Amino acid sequence: MRKVPRWAVLLLAVGIGAVILKVAVFRDAGLEVKVARAEVGPVEEIVTNTRAGTVKAHHRAKLSPQMGGLVTALPHRKGSRVAAGDLLLQLEDSVQRAQLNLAEEQVRTAEARTREACLAAGLAEKELVRGQALARDGILSPQALDALQSARDRAAATCQALGATLDEARAQVKLARAQLALTQIRAPFAGIVAECSGEVGEWITPSPPGIPIPAVLDLLDPASLYISAPIDEVDSRRVKVGQPVRIAIDSRPGEKLPGRLDRVAPYVLDIQEQNRTVEIEAVLADPASAQDFLPGTSSDVEVILARRDGVLRVPTAAIAEGGRVLVLAGGRLAERTVQTGLRNWQFTEIRSGLAAGEQVVTARESAEVRAGARAHAQAEGRAREGP
Repeated sequence: MRKVPRWAVLLLAVGIGAVILKVAVFRDAGLEVKVARAEVGPVEEIVTNTRAGTVKAHHRAKLSPQMGGLVTALPHRKGSRVAAGDLLLQLEDSVQRAQLNLAEEQVRTAEARTREACLAAGLAEKELVRGQALARDGILSPQALDALQSARDRAAATCQALGATLDEARAQVKLARAQLALTQIRAPFAGIVAECSGEVGEWITPSPPGIPIPAVLDLLDPASLYISAPIDEVDSRRVKVGQPVRIAIDSRPGEKLPGRLDRVAPYVLDIQEQNRTVEIEAVLADPASAQDFLPGTSSDVEVILARRDGVLRVPTAAIAEGGRVLVLAGGRLAERTVQTGLRNWQFTEIRSGLAAGEQVVTARESAEVRAGARAHAQAEGRAREGP
């Protein structure tokens, strides 16, 4: 019979020993669980929007001319910054200017006629005064005095009538200027031209009565941006105007900007097939930081209802129903009941039942993770590999 080499026997023994040792070690170590330490830090109670919010502008105007016409000038294009009163669009206005010139000429003519008539009325008044003096001396007959009075009255009436004509001519000038102004669009406030759908040389066709002309220009004030977001109706009594908020804009990932709650709608939206919500509006603490925001961008709002600093906290996922937690100590899991305070989706305040530094299980992934089971903490490197 062939003899087995000593080195082979030795190698086999080492291998068997290693397997036995590994089994023994893992059996003694028990379950591998995800844990986190109770630590001191801040905890906030917050309310978040139920659906994506939207960046909007308080000062935003979609502008169109009040009459049709040929576009002759567009001084400011898309993206241009304008001041209040700046010309944004000009229609062909030769007819309106001609009407204004005609009305102004009519005013000058009416002024001359009125001046002439009123001078004649003044002369007639003087003639009447002289005639009355002559009549008292018996030199002028009553019939002649009556004629002077009639002439005075006719002249005064003519002066008054031409004065009314002058007022009418001046009103026609105002009307012509108003019609001329309809050929222009001027900025109602300072802002940025967000959209310009017209072009020089195009004809803007007037709409039928009661239907507005489609907007040619879209003007908005970036300093008036705010975020509108819906919250669940059950939270409507907890949010108040002036509460601090954190705002996240989808176009600036990973960044949360401070702000405050500016408005809470006084009614509940009850759109069919949708959870009932209340609309809130939040503004940034620094309006200048919103200069590059685009209205219509998705955003989220966190309303901070309360905050406590320097309190004991654990991940919210570690707390089961009834305030029960599993604590890892001495290689075994023990169940405790804790008293909680403020909480959010990330952390919960612990008022009693735990001490700083104790390890709590953050994920109960199987029925074996229970009180009394032997366990050890998951390696930190492996924990990072999770989602």
